[in-house]
Amino acid sequence: MKQIERKPWDFLDSWRGTLFNGEWPTVPEMFRISAERFPDRPCFTVFESERVTLTYREALEKIDALAAWLYGQGVRKGDHVAVSGKNAPEWAVVYLGILASGAVVLPIDYGLHDAEIENLLKAGESKIFFVDEEKFDFFKKVKAAGKTILLSSVYGLKNEKSVKIIPAVETDLAAIMFTSGTTGHPKGVMLTHRNLVADCYISQLNLDIFETDVFYALLPIHHAYTMLAVFLEAIAVGAEVVFGKSMAITKMLKELREGKITMLLGVPLLFNKLLAGIMKGIRDKGPVVYGLMKFLMGVSYLIKKIFGVNPGKKIFRAVLEKASISTLRIAISGGGPLAAGVFRKFNELGIDFIQGYGLTETSPIIALNPKEHFKIKSVGSYFAPFMEMKILDADEKGVGEVCVRGPMVMKGYYGMKEETEEVLSADGWLKTGDLGWLDDENYLYLCGRAKNMIVTEGGKNVYPEEIENAFQLYFNEIEQITVQGYIMDKETASEGIEALIYPADELLKKLNVMRGMPEAFDPVCLSLQEIVDRVNKGLQPYQRISKVTLLNEPLEMTTTRKVKRVYAK
Repeated sequence: MKQIERKPWDFLDSWRGTLFNGEWPTVPEMFRISAERFPDRPCFTVFESERVTLTYREALEKIDALAAWLYGQGVRKGDHVAVSGKNAPEWAVVYLGILASGAVVLPIDYGLHDAEIENLLKAGESKIFFVDEEKFDFFKKVKAAGKTILLSSVYGLKNEKSVKIIPAVETDLAAIMFTSGTTGHPKGVMLTHRNLVADCYISQLNLDIFETDVFYALLPIHHAYTMLAVFLEAIAVGAEVVFGKSMAITKMLKELREGKITMLLGVPLLFNKLLAGIMKGIRDKGPVVYGLMKFLMGVSYLIKKIFGVNPGKKIFRAVLEKASISTLRIAISGGGPLAAGVFRKFNELGIDFIQGYGLTETSPIIALNPKEHFKIKSVGSYFAPFMEMKILDADEKGVGEVCVRGPMVMKGYYGMKEETEEVLSADGWLKTGDLGWLDDENYLYLCGRAKNMIVTEGGKNVYPEEIENAFQLYFNEIEQITVQGYIMDKETASEGIEALIYPADELLKKLNVMRGMPEAFDPVCLSLQEIVDRVNKGLQPYQRISKVTLLNEPLEMTTTRKVKRVYAK
């Protein structure tokens, strides 16, 4: 068993018995510890007309005031309180204030339609609902919302009465996180304080973070990935969170630059777009400069792999400054697999770039690449000995369903006993639904979702995600690509490989055609087929795409920019 000399949570022992009892603090206790350690450090920052920052002391005052107000409204330990809105310090204060009141927080996707949110409020049995301005008037009249409070007004909520809040303990429910699927009876993942806090600190075994770090919360914070890996990780060590409200490139670059961001966590689409912009800028300098830069990038990567130092930050400082990422210390991609070529190029440019893996049901992080010993094709190593991972029903290549057990595994699905028993065994093993394999150093390699797997006529297993990843360097031409099986022969029911492609605006501009016009069809199809042919050459024969379908409209995506695979074959 691996011996850990220093654990990232060892410092908690100084507060055990005073600010918390038990193995792990609750989320509010974790915040209170950071506020005691770093009262005057910046905590929550947002760029409005000017920079607005709350220190840890100021944030704690507002959290405690909100918890007292909730108590005055009749909220008691175990009650459910929902929050939905754009990323903002107010969202963070509400989230922590709900937990400080002993209640359970229900973070809801602000991008959902009103009726979908109403369905989640009903399913989650919410007593009070905090919501942004645009949706406030609608939900003020909705019975399922309970009492509706304007999110931006939370700093003004006061309760002068002395209150006797019964706080939650680590084994109590902290959050109900709704996964995709918002019609009918949605799945609400039940996560305890122990789930969230344990995952927060255990994942730091593979990544050092410090109170001097500045995290950028750009992706929707209701999502388990951003909520844990950005928001909760930051407050666990006393770091700063800069809240980004818009994906508009000019605003994002301004916040990256002025916020002096050191920790950028995103999904593959974000990093693909960012890299495409950087490489275009280099390519525009001409073939000689481009060739020299490519050579230097290769040298930079070689030095990092051999000697463990990253010279790219100095070599490409001008390039990184132009992209507003010169202050970055770490970039982490999650929420889906990232192409190895993209992963490598960021490392070549001097950015310590790593991948992680998890799902809502595991709080979510269960594997992370340590930057000192990363493997470019892996999503990282799991956190032995503090959790377990095994591959169920592995085939001759070692590929099977990834299963995990540990303190970060959910309590179950809210009000869904049968669905819980389908994925969570009595002895605590969770079936993730993902297919992958482990190497001899416990690094995990993902192949795809079990339910998405295609079986070809020759009996070969094809994972759509592996093929889609091969197109990630073509994001100037392709906005979306989704691979699925299609029936080639009705009698044998054998499947071929089809690619549904939504072309990027840049391709249309290059071809001088307008989207949806009849004259655009042939040149766009020809260009896309050329790209598919190039990618096919690098794939195994049984993986090759045999049918290309041009999309006039993009497929619906989740808030972490993954295509919802709900199409019919």
